[in-house]
This record gives sequence, structure tokens and C-alpha cells, in this order.
Amino acid sequence: MRKYPRPRKPTSSVAVIDIGSNSVRLVVYEALERSLVSIFNEKALCGLGREVQSTGLLAPDAVNKALMSLRRFHALCRVMKIGRVYAIATAACRDATNGADFIAKAERICRVPVDVLSGPREAHLAALGVVSSVHKPNGIVGDLGGGSLELTDVRGRRVHRGVTLPLGSLALQDASKTSLKHAERIVKDELSGAVPLKAGRGRTFYAVGGTWRALARIHIIQSGYPLRVMHGYSIPAADALDFVRRLRRLAASHTLADIEAVADARQPLLTYAALVLEYIILIAKPKTIMFSTYGVREGLLYSMLPAAERSRDGLICAAQSLNGLLSRSARHAEELIGWTDRLVRIAKLQETEDDRRLRYAACLLSDIGWRMHPDYRGEQTLNLIMNGNFGDIDHQGRTFIALSVFYRYVGPNEINEPSSVVRELVTPAMDERARILGAAFRVAHLISAARPGVLPATHFRSSGRKLKLVFEHRLVDLVADRVGGRFKQLARLVGRTGSIVRR
Repeated sequence: MRKYPRPRKPTSSVAVIDIGSNSVRLVVYEALERSLVSIFNEKALCGLGREVQSTGLLAPDAVNKALMSLRRFHALCRVMKIGRVYAIATAACRDATNGADFIAKAERICRVPVDVLSGPREAHLAALGVVSSVHKPNGIVGDLGGGSLELTDVRGRRVHRGVTLPLGSLALQDASKTSLKHAERIVKDELSGAVPLKAGRGRTFYAVGGTWRALARIHIIQSGYPLRVMHGYSIPAADALDFVRRLRRLAASHTLADIEAVADARQPLLTYAALVLEYIILIAKPKTIMFSTYGVREGLLYSMLPAAERSRDGLICAAQSLNGLLSRSARHAEELIGWTDRLVRIAKLQETEDDRRLRYAACLLSDIGWRMHPDYRGEQTLNLIMNGNFGDIDHQGRTFIALSVFYRYVGPNEINEPSSVVRELVTPAMDERARILGAAFRVAHLISAARPGVLPATHFRSSGRKLKLVFEHRLVDLVADRVGGRFKQLARLVGRTGSIVRR
């Protein structure tokens, strides 16, 4: 069993005020830790950068709206008693000639320094946001804001130097004077020389930023995709190319306004975001487009963690936190990891490193539904995990964990099947592994009643095609027909016959 360090005791809450070129946002996190949990998130679409390209200035009405929002955000931080507040500003404030004056006013309101990020630093932090929330990322991070586009090559935890381009949706709208033909020429000229895109072929393009997330939301709705979680939503690049071209045709026919899934203030910018993504796909030739809800803010906080904390697995950290909050015994879940380790070894189950990681997370989450009504535990935990607010996992892995816990509550047979559209998110082999793991959970939790100290006193033995569960003498009274029935069901799922042995 791999020993994962327990999470540190959470410190005080932390907030980030993000003064972007399009939106001004306050996000409050429960604590500065490896797996961030946002407890408050509010934005105001102020459009600070909408005239910077043409006038060199932040628009006066946008400035007034932004300052009003900052007053509210400061008051909220005071009411919520936030431990630490960080403030950052991006392209519009660094490029506008009156940006320094606005920042001085913002600092007086927020009562904290406002860090005006340079282009390369903004690119680096956006890439760190993806590194913190995607398991073993390998591709190009593209952070599209209102004022700029940052592109950065990431490989695992290695982040290369990024570039910043004046292709933010507001900046492009302003520079092109709302001419899509002119905007297209600007995009082609800027992206054709973008060094990070040259290494994009066959890899993943990680799309960061609110307007690209709006595109993803439309795609999810139109395709009937069953999961509305934006982070980790992936589209084959060829499909994404068809989609953004179709979106541009809608804009040309003036039917884009009929899309209700996107805020009115963002709708005029969708066409420019689609245009940029289209040419990124054409030039970089990635294999997959993945949307990330983690970006500069999360990258900033990730950069503040000690190196040892940054190196921890974000999924396991999130699962440990939920285990501590919702399970009957955090220690029992850790013992369950060791118990299933022994099952995998003795039963000779095939498992990759990534499979093992998902199994560990499922063990940690296997008891989070115990307070729910017994008739709905399977369904409720399935929804809780499928829609959970955590990263470092793709939609397929998220579905596997959810199905494992679902089968733990309803049984691994075909009587109580989850929705077919949910099962379609995983391969048949993953669904089979989820059933086996769910069946194992049913045995383990029945034996132990989710109490620590019990599972370590049970052992697996294998003899030919027979799989045995051995109880130490002090636990023999826990053996019952129901335990034996569930263990035989588990054994059948792994292609064995099962029996209980009293030592």
C-alpha cells in the first residue's frame, strides 16, 4: 500500500480578487492547501479592456463599475473574516495608460497591494493552474481573457516560458472594429508565429478562461452530454473545429443571440473566442481540446505552497478531505486501501498505476453516503462524486469512482443499473473494474461496519481457482451467511469460487 501523507490541518481562508480585462471577480477558498475548495465566487462583467486597443485607456464607465464591485468585494472579505486576501490584475491594467491610476484607487479600496501581472507571469500562473488540476498534463495551455491570450507548453510539472498575445476577446473586438474579417487576419498573423503552438501536434490543448468555458457549456448542452462539470470536459480537436466553425456561422446569420446558456454580456465575445480556437487547432494540430476551470488564480495559490505540498496528488487530497468530512471513520478508509491492495495482489487483478490511483480515491470515498436515506445512497453518492468540486481527474476517472461507490450501495448485479448515458462515459473494462471494486466494498463494509481495526485481521488466500477470505480467531463471530454470500459474489466477478475460512 502506498502511503499518502495526511492533509495538514487547514489554515484560515484565503481570497483572490482578480481584476481582469473583461470581468472582476472575487473567489474565496476554504484554505490555502493542495486541493482548493471555493466557498464563495462572484464576478462582475465590467469590460475594463474594451477600448484599450483603440484609445489606450480603460473606459470611464467600466472603471466606475469595477471600483464599485471592488468596494463590495472588500466588504465581503471583511464580513467573511478572510484570513488573507491577494489581488491581481491582468492585460487591461498593464496596457492602459491610465492603468496605474486605476490600480492606485483599487488598492485604496481593497487595502491590499494589487499585483499587475506581466504577460509572461500571467502565462506561467495560468499554466500552474492547469498543472495543479490535471493529472500529468502534456500539451499547450491557452488562457484567453478579455485583453490577451497566453500560451504555455506544459509537460507534467515542467512549465516552459509562455508568450502573451493581444488576442483577448475584448481586445480583438476593439482592434478589428467589430469586423470579423479584420479580426481573422489579426488572429492568423499573431498565431502563425506563436512558438508554443509549434509543439502542439498530437497533444492536448488546455483551454482556460471564461469565454472558452462558455463555448464548452454550449457544446455540452447541444451534444446532450450527461455531465455538466466543466473542468476536464474534453472534445476531439476535429469535433471542436467543426463546432467553432458552426458557431461562427450562427454569428454571421445573427442567430447567436438565441443561445441562452451564456450570459448576455459574454455573447458578443463568443465569436472572437471561437475564431481564436479555430486557428489554434489549425496551426497547432492538437489531438484533444480540454477545458479547465483552474487558471491564474489557482496557479497563484499553488505557487505559494511548499514544494512537498505541490507534489502531492490533488485527487487523493480532495478524497481525503471528503473522507474526513463525510465518512464514519477516516482511518477505516485508509485500511480499506490496504485491504483492496491485498485483494488485487492475491486475485492477480490487472491494474495500472492510474487504475490504482483511482481505486485509492474510491476507497476514501466509499462511505460518504452513509447519512443518506438507504434507498437513495447509490444514486446520491453517484451524483455527489460525478459533480464534485475537485480537480486532478478527467471525466472518465470521475465516472469510474462514482460507479464503484454506486455499486457498493446497490450491488454489482444488473438489477439496479445506473443510467446508460453515465456508463457510456467509461469503457466496458472500467465498468467491470468498478463492479469488482463495488463488490469488494460491500464485503469490507459489511464485515467491519466501517470501524477501524477490523479489516487488518482478515486475509486473502488463493488456491487454484479458489479465493478464500480468512478471519483471525478474534473475529470469527463476525462470519455470517450474508458475509459469505457477498464474498462469493465478489469471487465470481474475478473469475473464482469463494469461501470463508475461520483461522
